[in-house]
Amino acid sequence: MGLLDNAKEAAEAAGEKLSRAFDDTKGRVSDKVDEAKADAEVKKAEQNRDATEAKNDFKENLRD
Repeated sequence: MGLLDNAKEAAEAAGEKLSRAFDDTKGRVSDKVDEAKADAEVKKAEQNRDATEAKNDFKENLRD
């Protein structure tokens, strides 16, 4: 029975290690997705700012 117990423990340990590796990878992918979303939001905000500045400059030039 010792051999079966050792095999069972080894299989459980391998399963736990695989599960941790999967969770770590899942976390890294999630972090990258969040980073990409944040970058997209920053770009959108910068474009909105630039458009507003251009609109305000245009209006200012019309007043002159």
